[in-house]
Amino acid sequence: MTTIDLRPTLTAPDDDPYLWLEDVEGERALAWAASQSARTLEHCDGTQFERDHDALTAIFDRPDKIPLITRRGRYLYNFWQDAGNPRGLWRRTTLVAYMKADPQWERLLDLDALAASDGEDWIWGGASLEPERRERAVLRLSRGGSDAVVHREFDLGSLSFVADGFNLPEAKGSINWLDPDTLLLSSALGDGMATRSGYARTVRVWKRGADPLVAPVIFETGSESLEVSGHVDHTAESERLWFIEKPAFFEVIGRIGDRSGPKMQIDLPPDARWDGFGDWLAVKPRKPWTVGGTTHAADALIGISLSSFIAGERDFATLFEPGDRRSLQSFFWDNGKLIISYLVNLVPRFEMFTPGPQEWTRRALDTVPAEGTVHLWPLDAEDHETNGEVLVSAQDPITPPHLLLFDLNAAPPLGAPTILKRDPENFDASGLVVTRHEAVSTDGEMIPYTQVGPANGNGDAPVHLTAYGGFGRSLLPYYNFSIGKLWLERGGTSVVANIRGGGEFGTRWHEAGRREGKRLTHDDFAAVAADLVRRGITRPRRIAAEGGSNGGLLIANMLTRYPERFGALFCTIPLVDMRRYTKLLAGASWIDEYGDPDKAEDWTFLKEISAYHAATPGQPYPPILLATTKRDDRVHPGHARKMAAKLQALGYPAYFYESGAGGHGYGKDNRERAAFIALGNNFLRSAIGWQADGVR
Repeated sequence: MTTIDLRPTLTAPDDDPYLWLEDVEGERALAWAASQSARTLEHCDGTQFERDHDALTAIFDRPDKIPLITRRGRYLYNFWQDAGNPRGLWRRTTLVAYMKADPQWERLLDLDALAASDGEDWIWGGASLEPERRERAVLRLSRGGSDAVVHREFDLGSLSFVADGFNLPEAKGSINWLDPDTLLLSSALGDGMATRSGYARTVRVWKRGADPLVAPVIFETGSESLEVSGHVDHTAESERLWFIEKPAFFEVIGRIGDRSGPKMQIDLPPDARWDGFGDWLAVKPRKPWTVGGTTHAADALIGISLSSFIAGERDFATLFEPGDRRSLQSFFWDNGKLIISYLVNLVPRFEMFTPGPQEWTRRALDTVPAEGTVHLWPLDAEDHETNGEVLVSAQDPITPPHLLLFDLNAAPPLGAPTILKRDPENFDASGLVVTRHEAVSTDGEMIPYTQVGPANGNGDAPVHLTAYGGFGRSLLPYYNFSIGKLWLERGGTSVVANIRGGGEFGTRWHEAGRREGKRLTHDDFAAVAADLVRRGITRPRRIAAEGGSNGGLLIANMLTRYPERFGALFCTIPLVDMRRYTKLLAGASWIDEYGDPDKAEDWTFLKEISAYHAATPGQPYPPILLATTKRDDRVHPGHARKMAAKLQALGYPAYFYESGAGGHGYGKDNRERAAFIALGNNFLRSAIGWQADGVR
């Protein structure tokens, strides 16, 4: 094993002896990462790890899992990975065929064959079909799973790439079809075309056969903004282009225009969420908004005619009003109807609104499943092609997902959705019960959490605890077959916590855990761990906690702030160094969530959650595994690398693992993802001393 000399610990915020580990492809950094990964694999290797790895891989590769679909024209498109196609197949079928037990698929692209012929580590990033003729598509191909992609035009008739077509080198960004020979290009490709965060700063019109680097710019923003994009709205009576600018993560400015550029700005609060269809506009203010003599509450949903709004009218219809634990989660348009999803104390509910000149009519979608975790979304990829058919996914922690088709146009009373596919049962859930509880956080706030496990505990349960707590994202308990197979099936207990910073109870829940409040999200998680002990479920040393990305920041703070409450920690693709995060890859885009460390007033609270700086010698830190991927170009792998190096230099039981691919995820194929997950769970179980059913 290669020995790396690690310099002493930090003595000041900007005294960083491990900056060399930020050199992603640097020889010294790669040697260190390879050495550390080998050490971790040796520590966790064994018969049980291999069995877990194989078991998860087999589940990921199951031929009877649900193929997720999107309709474009008369075809349903799907990207499929299994043992024979590890990188995947892009394929299509019809709805009639899909509804059969064993549908026949037309293969469009074999990504494994392409990667082999090109000599590239291609990972699928999606496809954009030209919506008029549907003869061509622009594919997004990622090297190793990074956010930056290569765009390549593909002919759907000959099933071959177009050599002189719309092909772009690697960059972050997107395209949108204007017509078969013209694209809107929103890309960071080219000198001066990227924002500080690394995303597109301009929107360009790219004609077939022209050089994209000299394509005329029709809209641009400053480098301090997060990004811009442009798209064509085919639901309008005539061609309408939307130009979207994101000055910051939670701000959006919309402008309407044409191929020459934007003509008018839509006069909405920049922090509002909104969506339009035809001549209708739905708006969700993030803060109370007083307009037209009426104050609309934060997180309300209001609607108006778009043309009337542009003409100066402000007489909005109120469609949804929030409550203390009643929060709007999402809304979308389908065939001119607005579908909303909301939670009432974490229980899902759905409604549909049809706009009209006098009023909006409302229908409760009460035949949609209303227990567990349920999502609705359009079957069709293109807004103007939606016909009222939507997809529904329903599941809970011990019931695998089933996919349903629901027709919004059916005459009342609406019938039950049609079941299209069911996922197989991937672990033995017999004897397991799902219960809801609440813990009291440091400021008295009640923090909900869902517990899954045996009905009767013995006070020594091996517990897997996770949460996210950021960016207003709701984390609802779902059928996690990895935890089911590696934890629940063997007698363990699983817990998902709804800590602040998420969106489970709306903007107030997110705001309470943002910037200065981020510390509270970590207090919430620690409170749930303490409540499990208070209720007699387990002991601190038997609690294994896991979190990724923003959740990785959470786990790192459990190490430095609440080490006595945990027996082991698994910290994946994490933010850890909050002093330098804005200077690493996409980090500057998250200043809205965390704060700006270059401002003294922000660093005052950021330093309290910068686990990289907070780690000190002589503390009762539990064993921790920090894991990342070399090709993560969103959250820099240097975060995990540097934290592991510092902890080891301080003498703590810290381990590190870095996969070569996967982007901001766990691997490029099912086997790599299974290895990442099996490795982490093997580490956690071993560290908390859990032995059950052959687990060591």
